[in-house]
Amino acid sequence: MLTFGIEEEYLLVDEVSGVPVPRAAEVLAAADLLPALRPEEAQHELLQVQVEVATPVCEELAEAADHLVRLRDALGTAARKAGCRIAPVGAAPFQGLMPVPVTDRARYRSARADAPQLVDDLMLNGMHVHVGVPDRDSGIAVLNRLRPWLPVLVAMAANSPFWQGRETGFASWRTIHFDRWPASGQPPAFRDAADYERRVRALQDTGLIRDRGALYWHARLSERYPTIEVRAADVQLLPQDAELFAALVRALVATALADDRAGVPPLRPDEELLRAATWQAAHNGLDGRLASPNLPYARPAGSVVEELMAYAAPGLAAVGDTERVGELLEAFLAAGTGARRQRLAWHRGGRAGLIDLLVG
Repeated sequence: MLTFGIEEEYLLVDEVSGVPVPRAAEVLAAADLLPALRPEEAQHELLQVQVEVATPVCEELAEAADHLVRLRDALGTAARKAGCRIAPVGAAPFQGLMPVPVTDRARYRSARADAPQLVDDLMLNGMHVHVGVPDRDSGIAVLNRLRPWLPVLVAMAANSPFWQGRETGFASWRTIHFDRWPASGQPPAFRDAADYERRVRALQDTGLIRDRGALYWHARLSERYPTIEVRAADVQLLPQDAELFAALVRALVATALADDRAGVPPLRPDEELLRAATWQAAHNGLDGRLASPNLPYARPAGSVVEELMAYAAPGLAAVGDTERVGELLEAFLAAGTGARRQRLAWHRGGRAGLIDLLVG
């Protein structure tokens, strides 16, 4: 059984205007008084308009799902006590006139000094899934095998079509926005853990990143836990959608580990195609065509999702999640991505309709 955990980042917004409000300290202080939350489960993020939650280490999908609902409910209660609401949205759709303050920590102050405009705009929220791996060499083998599938996850999990009050034309603006940092987007292919260590150290030694927390790749080895951390997904509107993507990530890791043990050759996409596939996924979401990991051309998005599900199927079966993920996926595809739901809310109700969707 592969253990896993989920981290989610939320935006704090004014309930009426939808503008981000810097009340993380007040929200977390209120959260500390709630018996449903442990102190380590809710934390500051880089900007004071964001908070992050983290589930405990889980073995069963139902266990993780219960934690997600509990954490969202409790933090939502804390936010209301602090006079704001949490919005599980990948990018802030509305912004105020003044720069957002960073959290008062040395690492965050340094990031602001290095790249003030990038940090001011970093009102972006992701969902990170940690999956336990036996060792770092196994983690690298998994990382290399996940690379072709990460754009599909980007497309499915797209939940950030608006920015500064306007439609961006992208389903996941968060993905495009984050790609401005030195170590972001698709992770490189590595020979082994020693190669990973050498190349990450070179990024640090040249001053391109201050620390390993600035490795913003869509998947990386965790420096704190014996896990691989998949960071490709926007935070999801609903906890059941987050449950779906956590299950898919764990299944992809399980399949990759089994293939590595069996000596199955990994897919080796050309770097330029993989980068372009990520851009295409962020642009289209599931509305259009996506690059196929198995074929040298794009296919309808639904067909590429079927390819991902076929690859993940052995992993789903191995951890006992096949039936539940089938139910979650059916409901998700019927409702559409978060980006599609946001666009529909905007079309039907304008700004107020979108805010209702995000804080409801």
